[in-house]
Amino acid sequence: VQLQASGGGLVQPGGSLRVSCAASSLTDRSYFMAWFRQAPGKEREFVAGIRWSGTNTYYGDSVKGRFTISRDTSKTTVFLQMDSLKPEDTAVYYCAAGRVIASTRTYESAYAYWGQGTLVTVSS
Repeated sequence: VQLQASGGGLVQPGGSLRVSCAASSLTDRSYFMAWFRQAPGKEREFVAGIRWSGTNTYYGDSVKGRFTISRDTSKTTVFLQMDSLKPEDTAVYYCAAGRVIASTRTYESAYAYWGQGTLVTVSS
């Protein structure tokens, strides 16, 4: 499985941005797809996740109510819609995939595949 993240950029506080993750060679529909982020000087943190074949979504506490994860199964792409962005959302955003059970979704080590990351900067 190869993951290609895109869509990052500069956005003003309060604005919106959507990042995408295209997954190639993804044949196992039980895979769990997730977004993590890493801000300068901080550890990587879980942002959002969704099972490829399901509808349940999961979010980190800091983004609940502002971010929405979704997937387009026909294009094997996962999206992260980010609204009401704050300066503290500034980070490199990574997509990840793997045979992950929901209870371990926040652990980086649970994911076998990672994209290269896309930078999101929230600043005026």
